Amino acid sequence: MSAVFITFEGIEGSGKSVQARQLADRLRSHGLRVLATREPGGTSLGDALRDLLLNRDDLQVTARAEALMMNAARAQHVDQVIRPALARGEVVVCDRFGDSTRVYQGAGRGLDKQALNSVISFATAGLHPDLTILLDLPVDDGLKRKHGHEEWNRFEAETRDFHERVRQAYLALAGTEPRRWQCFDARKPAAELGEDIWQQVAARLDLFPSETSDSYSNSE
Repeated sequence: MSAVFITFEGIEGSGKSVQARQLADRLRSHGLRVLATREPGGTSLGDALRDLLLNRDDLQVTARAEALMMNAARAQHVDQVIRPALARGEVVVCDRFGDSTRVYQGAGRGLDKQALNSVISFATAGLHPDLTILLDLPVDDGLKRKHGHEEWNRFEAETRDFHERVRQAYLALAGTEPRRWQCFDARKPAAELGEDIWQQVAARLDLFPSETSDSYSNSE
């Protein structure tokens, strides 16, 4: 099978990080070579910037600086990790990518969409996901899931209105590219949600046609 680039997106509390790991594990169990990674992060530089972006309120990072730091991490990530893995023919499963910048720094922070798209395009050198999995749920449900955390990062601690803008921006983006985006109801139990994602990924990428056809026939 040729290389495939899959990204996961969603608001805080959507459970995307867990589902991304589980999908990567399931693909590996079927003998595929898989790289699981995340943004910001995935490299030494990315992890350092991640800590600054998520946990350092004292730095008072401005919206434009935030967007540029995100994309500095992304450029390093694409050059050092993602493109080499794709060149090796691996499946890359990434927890967040350029769409996160479009919604968090765009809709959330109010930065210019065209300017952000230019920065993202430069950082990624034109790399686009083959498939983006959006885990959607109401903002209040997502924030309730975070209530048990002792500390919230800078984004989790944003206002409800901020998170609602992010959610609506995700849904709008998904509507512009229905072929790339697959939207799932993240309110479902994790196991059921994971199975839904698996069936769609397997069918969409034609990974295991006999398995998916058997699964669908058994459900009828």
